[in-house]
Amino acid sequence: MDLWQLHIFCKVVELKSFSKAGKEVHLSQPTVSSHIRALEEHFGCRLVDRLSKEVVPTRAGELLYRYARKLVALRDETESALAEFQGKIRGRLVIGGSTIPGAYVLPQIIGGFSRVHSGVSVTLIIGDTEKIIEDTVSGELELSVVGAQTADRNILQEKLLNDDMRLIVPCDHPWAKRRMVSLKMLCSEPFVAREPGSGTLKSIRQSLDRAGFDPGRLNVVAEMGSTQAVVQSVKSGLGISILSTIAVAESVAAGSLKTLRVGGLNLQRAFYLTRHKYRSLSPLSRAFIDFMKNKQLN
Repeated sequence: MDLWQLHIFCKVVELKSFSKAGKEVHLSQPTVSSHIRALEEHFGCRLVDRLSKEVVPTRAGELLYRYARKLVALRDETESALAEFQGKIRGRLVIGGSTIPGAYVLPQIIGGFSRVHSGVSVTLIIGDTEKIIEDTVSGELELSVVGAQTADRNILQEKLLNDDMRLIVPCDHPWAKRRMVSLKMLCSEPFVAREPGSGTLKSIRQSLDRAGFDPGRLNVVAEMGSTQAVVQSVKSGLGISILSTIAVAESVAAGSLKTLRVGGLNLQRAFYLTRHKYRSLSPLSRAFIDFMKNKQLN
């Protein structure tokens, strides 16, 4: 077993494919398969199951993946520290983003950072806020940006930028020509919500609580695992929802969705730079954070 084999194993698990992992690490599919077999022989157990369309880790593989991610991250941190010692910014950085910042904020920042520091490779992991915070606590992610605060004492959060959420309705909805609806009206319509681990859902519930309104009064007809699924559900007429204006900007510009305010409901929230309170940041992470803060300020 060596770090290179663990790196390949992580790619197979993350991409769910031997061929995709091979392209990522510039190896042929048979070579990738031989490295995985070598790991399985070393540990004496099967690490992945080869299903019809994808590769998934076994229980043993899931356990190895958790430790392999940490070992590969430590390797990257070591390379980054030595590069900084020589006055260079280089290495691999794995960061996380909850659905909205992961899809609409971080890609642009990563692109700008990579243009400035060509020797850097950045991997972005996207999930709901709950999952991203869990991975930050475990050390699988060195830093992340999420759409809600957490009570976890192991986490340190800092406000990065503000976000404005609005009620969204399809362009042919009876409310489409309105600018505002009441909380009472909000309860009268079918509502499409994000899944329980979502920062968007947590922020909506907090806003309703502050307004003295029971979130349970919402007529939730469906829960969706992604913002895109919510958007498509609203467009198809399944119900209305509340989402970040960043996420629906293109649909609003195209005229397929309309945004409204809800009277008496403050839907402002923030995106938070999130990291482990007791883990030291690598030089590469510090450089990325500085770049991200300067970009938001400018």
